[in-house]
Amino acid sequence: MLLACFPAFAADWSDTSISWRYGTSFAEPYEGNDITKNIFALTHASGYKYGTNFFNVDMLLSNSKDPSNAHSTDGAQEAYVVYRNTLDLGKITGKDYKFGVVKDIGITGGFDWNTKTDAGYNSKKRMLVLGPTLMFDVPGFLNVSLLVLWESNAPCNTYTNTCVSRYSYKTHPMLTAAWAIPIGDSAFSFEGFANFIAAKGRDEFGAQTKPETNIDAQIMADVGKLMGGPKGTFKLGVEYQYWKNKFGVDASGSAGSGAFAKTPMIRAEYHF
Repeated sequence: MLLACFPAFAADWSDTSISWRYGTSFAEPYEGNDITKNIFALTHASGYKYGTNFFNVDMLLSNSKDPSNAHSTDGAQEAYVVYRNTLDLGKITGKDYKFGVVKDIGITGGFDWNTKTDAGYNSKKRMLVLGPTLMFDVPGFLNVSLLVLWESNAPCNTYTNTCVSRYSYKTHPMLTAAWAIPIGDSAFSFEGFANFIAAKGRDEFGAQTKPETNIDAQIMADVGKLMGGPKGTFKLGVEYQYWKNKFGVDASGSAGSGAFAKTPMIRAEYHF
């Protein structure tokens, strides 16, 4: 069903990859920090006549510090899906929207969807996004979007056996950037995303949410280019995630350090 959301246009270009990330300093609100996770991902990006598509699904596997329920030492499991479609106004209208360092303007829409089996929250996030995008004239790409978020969740706490029917947060904005920029003529690139999310009102338990900052950046090496093999196929690198007030939870409140993640990772990608 997810793939049915992709516009039925032939792709001008596409890139599909599988990846693995590993870190030992993940954090979760109310669960604490120093959580180990293996994250496996399938990512697809493509361009077509009127714009671009981006689709990613993460499978996140935690160790026992993020338990699957209140009565188990098994680690939590999570699936997180992101889909974005950006309509390129220059391609649609045939007009030039270039100004300064901006080469074009777009309209981005899409969704986030997740499901997690864990002790404290059992997230079932659903979120729609829509807003304008600026595409910058840089090597590789740099897109900056201002998106409106319509988010809801239906958590269930197995510690207290408290479950909440689907709850919609206050509509709120997000300033987001995504980039992949080669470092000169080397085999290395600087890639990642940054989300700056406004507070979304009170949460399903009545607590006031906080503005959220999530920055995830990596330095990746094209192993084929380094070793004289096929370029753009296998990449290795290091990644760092800075996530303050995770999910809008106050990092200075009862959630403690679990709402403030500072996580180094290693990352490997294989591109088809």
